[in-house]
Amino acid sequence: MSYTRQKVVLGSIIITHNSTSYCTKKGVQGSSLCAKRLHKGFNALTSVYFNLGKLNILKGEKLKMNSQKDLQGSNCKESAYSGENLIEPESQDSSERKTHPLKYPPISEKAPFFLHGADYNPDQWLHMPEILEEDYRLMKLAKCNVMSVGIFAWASIEKEEGKFDFYWLDRTMDNLYKNGVYVMLATPSAARPAWLSQKYPEVLRVRENRVRNLHGGRHNHCLTSPIYREKVQIINAKLAERYKDHPALIAWHVSNEYGGQCHCQLCQEEFRQWLKKKYDGDLERLNQAWWTPFWSHTYTDWSQIESPAPHGERTIMGLNLDWKRFTTDQTIDFFLNEIKPLREITPNIPVTTNFDDFVDIENGINYWKFAPHVDFVSWDNYPYWHGERPDPIEGSRRAFIHDINRSLKHGQPFAMMESSPSATNWQPVGKLRRPGMHVLSSLQAVAHGSETVQYFQWRKSRGGYEKFHGAVVDHCGHENTRVFKEVSQVGEMLSKLTPILGTSVSPEVAVIYDWENSWAISGAIGPRRDKKDYFDTCQSHYRTFWEKGIPTDVIDMDCDFSNYKVLVAPMLYMVRPGVAGRIEDFVRQGGTFVTTYLSGIADENDLCFLGGFPGPLRELTGIWSEEIDALYDHDVNYVYFSEDLAKNGPLKSKEYEARTFCDLFHCETAKPLGFYKEDFYAGRPAVTVNKFGKGNTYYIGFRNNDDFLTDFYETLINSLYAQGTVLRRAIAADLPYGVTAQLRTDGEKDFVFLSNFTCSTQTVKLDDNEYTDLITGRKVDRIIDLQPYNIIIMERRSLNSNTK
Repeated sequence: MSYTRQKVVLGSIIITHNSTSYCTKKGVQGSSLCAKRLHKGFNALTSVYFNLGKLNILKGEKLKMNSQKDLQGSNCKESAYSGENLIEPESQDSSERKTHPLKYPPISEKAPFFLHGADYNPDQWLHMPEILEEDYRLMKLAKCNVMSVGIFAWASIEKEEGKFDFYWLDRTMDNLYKNGVYVMLATPSAARPAWLSQKYPEVLRVRENRVRNLHGGRHNHCLTSPIYREKVQIINAKLAERYKDHPALIAWHVSNEYGGQCHCQLCQEEFRQWLKKKYDGDLERLNQAWWTPFWSHTYTDWSQIESPAPHGERTIMGLNLDWKRFTTDQTIDFFLNEIKPLREITPNIPVTTNFDDFVDIENGINYWKFAPHVDFVSWDNYPYWHGERPDPIEGSRRAFIHDINRSLKHGQPFAMMESSPSATNWQPVGKLRRPGMHVLSSLQAVAHGSETVQYFQWRKSRGGYEKFHGAVVDHCGHENTRVFKEVSQVGEMLSKLTPILGTSVSPEVAVIYDWENSWAISGAIGPRRDKKDYFDTCQSHYRTFWEKGIPTDVIDMDCDFSNYKVLVAPMLYMVRPGVAGRIEDFVRQGGTFVTTYLSGIADENDLCFLGGFPGPLRELTGIWSEEIDALYDHDVNYVYFSEDLAKNGPLKSKEYEARTFCDLFHCETAKPLGFYKEDFYAGRPAVTVNKFGKGNTYYIGFRNNDDFLTDFYETLINSLYAQGTVLRRAIAADLPYGVTAQLRTDGEKDFVFLSNFTCSTQTVKLDDNEYTDLITGRKVDRIIDLQPYNIIIMERRSLNSNTK
């Protein structure tokens, strides 16, 4: 294999290195270096930035990652590329590292540009070869340059056990490449052929009621089944051997939207082994962690433990949590088994799997644990435009999830593997996207870090569950449709965005949205059974930053907080060991922390903290929470802010509704800011601030409408500014409702995405910087009339470059 030698030019210093060299703190002493160790043989190179004046490279030395100690500067304790660890060595000053965000390699060196394409299923059309020929012509018109192929094609490749037919796939790979289209080749494990289910019924899943499924559906397979794992490895090895050198192949698309659970006896025994390992074979330790003496549920033998069941045990919260953790680990283990032949046979081809649209993550898997094992994150995005929520609200929800996906690998760009260019048939109402919305929605993903815009699917199926799902090519079969023209417009625009490729952003704000915390909140019986709304609450706290164009990460509680200025943790019900101490360190060093009611309640086993809530956050918040009042839907209280406390912000002389939850707490060292107006707790504090070290902690004790959060965060941002802490914004301009600005940068140039999520024209006055429209190449006027559902992508010299 040949390696491309590349140069990084820094003033008069030229550093030459090849793609087998890895950069660490050991090799670059005291520098502000950001680098990534790539999977062995993956022939792409991460760009690196050095803080001039602190550069000391030993000439001719090959730089390698040598030990776990080299991870001390990483953004999260386990962050990896291909299962290995992301290296972000500490700089002398953390602010210096932020001025040079990471510049990442493309998904493949073969395709150093934005990818535009779809799930392509030619196996559905083999009996109509004229359709397949027409596809290639239409792909060129739509300016598509990538297709994901073979996602559900097992039955077309292996029609009988051990009898493989690759003829149609050979022709597809060849023809796509001849027509300028690269391939993300899929493994077909998400849906097994009927012969496999018939001959090996034990591969089918067992539901939580202990009834085994019949053949059908997707992901209807046991994660533990040795037979299924073996069959998956066989077909994956066949695919890898056959196409390892094919010039069209740029990535492996492994399976499809992993999810679900199996409760068969194999999985039960594997769960018990998992528990034995976690609790060091000590059953009494498990009983204590799960608080099993309650209702006399103490276990006296490991064989007595079963997964949660509707007709069995569902009331032990520690059991429920550990089952979800086990399911995550077992899913990852299945994935690692599936990709083993891909890694061995095609070590140069990156691997990913498309994460699900995880707005509702109660029964999902923990993607923070999954992300280190993929080479790049990809996910499937299906917004609910023009529906029950105003489009700007839905836009902020989608942005929140995009930012999760960018944050999962700590700034590395991701892939939007699936989306719909039109209606989504499985949503309650398959409403058409209004003109302009498809382009806006697609480029919103790019604004938040996606390197691809891909669709499910290329051509609408004639039959099946998703025959009415939006696609690039409709049942009419030609290009003369509104949707096809908008898809082509996206392709044309992406072709002009190559300078943005690989860029990222280093946010100064983070919102904690944690999978295990969500599981614990949802499973807790009280203080209300419904409307806990963890996702909606976190997203509401995120929304003001999105509206103001302040880049924001969405992280879990195990990530490193030190690079942020503001950390927001709504409903941090579960506090895992060590988390409170790291938040204290963050605030003590000058950070601003915001948390809410239902925080600091339970540990990682959902055991309540003793000594008063918010448990380990009590000293940090400076309060003691005595009770929480759960309100009926028709109940409402009010919170007011005294004029002298709120005189400098929008909270002045306003009242805000308090609904669903009202925390009744006492100030210990905290200073009250807002007060309840009614009921027996009238006059008691509802919002506080507590000075802690150099920073402050804010506690919001009530659930509120978005008008309060908008005013609160605007006041907080202004207060930080007055104290000299300026949060980085995409543009220094007031943005009207429904308009947001997002930022990507390479440290030399900034790329600003200005988007209008409303159905009316909005006027934006830019700051004094010079902007160029990246699509037209023309200079941008300072005053912009942004049309409905429109986006403008602008370039400027970086505002945070040390070299300017």
